[in-house]
Amino acid sequence: MDFLQNMGAGIYFVIFFGKILEVTVSTLRSVLINRGERVKGTIIAFFDILLWLIITGTVLQGYQDDPLRMIVFALAFAVGNYMGSWLEDKLAFGLSSIQVIAPESKESKALADILRNQGFGVTVVKGSGLHGERELLLLHLKRKRINEALSIVNATLPDAVVVVNDSRVIKGGYIVRK
Repeated sequence: MDFLQNMGAGIYFVIFFGKILEVTVSTLRSVLINRGERVKGTIIAFFDILLWLIITGTVLQGYQDDPLRMIVFALAFAVGNYMGSWLEDKLAFGLSSIQVIAPESKESKALADILRNQGFGVTVVKGSGLHGERELLLLHLKRKRINEALSIVNATLPDAVVVVNDSRVIKGGYIVRK
């Protein structure tokens, strides 16, 4: 890695962008493993640790003579965390559950039909709340489709109570592969 030490000011760019890439990859690895994608997470772990060794080794090798390397490294670590969480949000791995609580009405019945016509699995449960009868619509879906489902709910029942949760394992049910 001596070639990295003779780069002049370019070393800061290598450290900065290399660390951003490493932390982004590390974030994706953690998310994949936590969502049950162990094989993909393990493959990414190989590249994660390889990047970490190269970048960290570059910083440690010259930090006493050039403390700016540590600052660039720390700044890139922070940016990498942001980029990793942003990328994970865009990729939207995994499954979620949505609960919609609304007064029992024609609109709530129509909402269930609209969602079903758009390929969502919906279970309707009757209940009672402080101010009367309620319907609880339960949806289990891929995270990539959350915004689509929420826009339908908000257009049909803007005053409904909506709760979104991550789901880890779902057995059975109806989830469209899109």
